[in-house]
Parts: sequence; C-alpha cells; structure tokens
Amino acid sequence: MSIVFVPKKLRGKAKINQETIQRLLDENDQLIRCITEYMQKGRAVECVQYQQILHRNIVYLATIADASPDSTLPASNSTSNETSTSTGNGHGGT
Repeated sequence: MSIVFVPKKLRGKAKINQETIQRLLDENDQLIRCITEYMQKGRAVECVQYQQILHRNIVYLATIADASPDSTLPASNSTSNETSTSTGNGHGGT
C-alpha cells in the first residue's frame, strides 16, 4: 500500500521532508514500471489499480508543491525576466 494512505488520526501530523518526497517519487517510478508491464501483458484490471495509486501520489505531491513556501517557479521566472531585461537594456539604453 502507498505511503500516502495515512490513518485519519495521523493526517496533517506527518512531517514532509525530502526523504518522504523521494520515497514517493521512487514509488511512482515503480508504479509506472508495473503499469507498463501489465499493459504489455494485457492485464487492464491491474493497470487501473496501479494507475489509481499513481494518481493519488501525484495529487499528493502536487498539493505539497502548491503549499510549499519555497517554490522554485517564481525564482526561475524572475531570473529569465532579469536576463531579458538586462539584454534589452544593454542594447538600447546607452
């Protein structure tokens, strides 16, 4: 069973750290491999079961990423904006 399924009384109390996220990513990798294997064998029922677990894991990881205050997306956007601004200023400003 996926590590995402935590009893209700413990939900919200689990510490989310890099190790937990890495375990989920590793689990997702294994799930994808199993799904691929079962698809090749034509075993659709098993595929669907693993796809549901994979979906839950991905939604959980996305929820963590959305709630994370130190998201890397704004930093990468500001870096690309600064680069284009400095390039534009360097050619037309002086």
